Amino acid sequence: QLQLVESGGGLVQPGESLRLSCAASGRDFDFYTIAWFRQAPGKDREGVSQILGTVRITHYADSVKGRFTISRDRAKNTVYLQMNSLTPEDSAVYYCAAEKYLTANSLDPRRYGHWGQGTQVTVSS
Repeated sequence: QLQLVESGGGLVQPGESLRLSCAASGRDFDFYTIAWFRQAPGKDREGVSQILGTVRITHYADSVKGRFTISRDRAKNTVYLQMNSLTPEDSAVYYCAAEKYLTANSLDPRRYGHWGQGTQVTVSS
């Protein structure tokens, strides 16, 4: 059973950056596709970015392309989301999610069976 713990959220001003971390514990981390989702109050959960397991293919929502970068450190069993040029519209609870052997580009939350507890990101002046 894979367990995920997010960290790195906080309060920043527009234009600033944050780096979120998703630390995984459990076996076969390399075979899991990891994705970041976010959910703002009153809104549906939105897929942000995805990185496949065995190959480092990434996928981004249009709303974050060019600003966010996802990466994974296999030695640390950790996936990162570097967020630059943040705007108030990026404010949300950010969750990481995992699914084993998922090879398709997918930011559909229904395809992921393992979830972290979330970390709050607030962008405000």
